Amino acid sequence: MCGIFCSLHVGCCGHTGNIDGGPNNTVYHELSERLKVANAARGPDAQGTHHVRVQRICSGEAQAPSLSNTCSPAIDLEFFASELRLRGDAPVVQPHQQDGDVFCWNGEVFEGLNVNASENDGAKLFQSIHTLSTMDDLPFLLGRIEGPYAFVYYHAESQKLYFARDPLGRRSLLIHKPSVFNPYFLLASVSVGDDQGYVMEELSTDGIFCLDVGQLCESKEVTQHFDSNLTCIPRHIDRRILPFAKLNRVNTALPPDVPPLVPSLDFEILPRDLAIAVDNLIDHLDNSVILRVRNIPRRASSEKGRAQVAVLFSGGIDSTMLAFLAHRHVPLDEPIDLLNVAFQNPRKIQVQTDGNIGAIPKREKKRQLKAAEINGVLKESTSYMVPDRVTGLQEVEEFKRTCPGRTWNFVEVDVPYEESQAARAAVEAIMFPGRTVMDLSLAMALYFASKGVGRLRISASTDDYQPYTSTARVLLNGLGSDELLGGYGRHRTAYATRGWQGVIDELQLELDRIPTRNLGRDDRVISSHGKETRHPFLSLTVVSFLAGLPVHLKLDPRLELGLGDKMLLRLAARKVGLLEASMRKKKAMQFGSHSARMEPGEAEKRGDLMIRTVSEP
Repeated sequence: MCGIFCSLHVGCCGHTGNIDGGPNNTVYHELSERLKVANAARGPDAQGTHHVRVQRICSGEAQAPSLSNTCSPAIDLEFFASELRLRGDAPVVQPHQQDGDVFCWNGEVFEGLNVNASENDGAKLFQSIHTLSTMDDLPFLLGRIEGPYAFVYYHAESQKLYFARDPLGRRSLLIHKPSVFNPYFLLASVSVGDDQGYVMEELSTDGIFCLDVGQLCESKEVTQHFDSNLTCIPRHIDRRILPFAKLNRVNTALPPDVPPLVPSLDFEILPRDLAIAVDNLIDHLDNSVILRVRNIPRRASSEKGRAQVAVLFSGGIDSTMLAFLAHRHVPLDEPIDLLNVAFQNPRKIQVQTDGNIGAIPKREKKRQLKAAEINGVLKESTSYMVPDRVTGLQEVEEFKRTCPGRTWNFVEVDVPYEESQAARAAVEAIMFPGRTVMDLSLAMALYFASKGVGRLRISASTDDYQPYTSTARVLLNGLGSDELLGGYGRHRTAYATRGWQGVIDELQLELDRIPTRNLGRDDRVISSHGKETRHPFLSLTVVSFLAGLPVHLKLDPRLELGLGDKMLLRLAARKVGLLEASMRKKKAMQFGSHSARMEPGEAEKRGDLMIRTVSEP
């Protein structure tokens, strides 16, 4: 995991004048420094900066950089990267550099490149790119590796800048294109929030982008000619087999007229094709997990016996399955942290105290909730037994029976209302350009859970705790299972209105939307603590397997909730012995943790509404 920052602006060789007729250099450099600080938080182990100057060619001849006072138009590139060392034995400082080429890498290679336990995957990939006979082969190299990534690569010989995210967008990379008022180019893993100095957007995952810096320098006007010098290179070339170049399409085959029903999860004699699918899912997920939990380097010998791996844990079927599979591959003398977050929610507390006041007019409801807050309804003794805490504690008991010898650190991350509100401005800045009500409620839950500061129960007594801060820097996340296996209520709605074809179409929409929905935001939030999130369900190998399965093997909307939704995963959980988890119904993270709708009157806000920032009236 790393933080990436790359900037491009026009200057004069030997001078620091205005930038392309826009704001002066002071404004630009102040913004750059703030962005470097924000991206440094993602990689606390090392940071590095490298500068490249590309000078305009005059009279058909190449010019060497000049230190004279003669002003020659030039483009200045700055590369900054921070490093969270999670691969290899030796410390690594980015950006990687050789023969003028520069590489900033934020990602993990789990398949397709031979990286042994002592090697760093970023350094290995840099050598693979640097030794390509032509940069036209870059899509073929990237199409054969699997893992989350975002990168920036400057190729000195061609004076071209390449940058991209993986096809699913599992790592954040934001882009600002030059404009009249902000005539510079920026790429960054994370921004500093809403700022007049840029218009940041998530970089598209549609292809590999190439900016011809040499041509841009020749054009003199960066803002005017930027788009004409930026191209999007397709990831997939049909004539070559590239297993990880693009997402597979969902299997469009309709099931038999009346596919057999699975009456319960205890049904021992499954149809043969379903039984095979269950076994294959377990194998694919198991392999995905082992690739994501093995060979994590320790920072110091004093960490021996402390957790290296944590799970964002609700006790639901997704996080429970990942924790169970991690147990198979993490050394038994090493604990696994289960990070479980709960929020003090004034609106929920008021309902518990005075009953449901939903029938009261909105204005009066807001007045009562505000008065209750002022009058001290929010007490330190507030219970944090939110739905995810209840199911999490239940599942730990099941783990004690199914995973003998393992120490499970169930980390209760309790977030007082005042603490969540104090962190809101920071969370809004990190999640930007996400700005919806749902973005904020999910980002809040992830921000505090991934921070890993909480307490452990040391006895059955409800008041017998000890403070605990997780040392794990790899966090497993169950995101993706609902989209791939049909875990949302809209999949039932699709079946009710359009039958199995409707479900197939909805699953394809889910797959198409994954790169543009939550992953970039989640990466920015979790990485702000110097942690890395890994998504075993979103391995492209797992995605390809699940996309290729016939729809009726993944879910059955004819069956009740807790059985038909994500049916394949429930059967897999049952087979490995997770009986209680296999029956749990889905609860969205923001509702299970009570991070949503905390303010008086927020019950009426839709998740897609834009938030009002803390600085706005």
